[in-house]
Amino acid sequence: MAHPKRKISKTRRDTRRAHDFLTGKQLSVDSSTGEIHQFHRAHVHEGNLVYRGKVVVENYAKTV
Repeated sequence: MAHPKRKISKTRRDTRRAHDFLTGKQLSVDSSTGEIHQFHRAHVHEGNLVYRGKVVVENYAKTV
């Protein structure tokens, strides 16, 4: 049966377990387009890049 050679400290144990409790990304609905997107992120709607209800880049889908 396997045994650890050294005791794992509480700090190392808790640091490893910190990633087990991550939450999902927060989503928002844009009031002007109705698109679901992440908070503080621009999103593509009908080929245009939109941020906070305003068109930032037109024809974004063609440029990328």
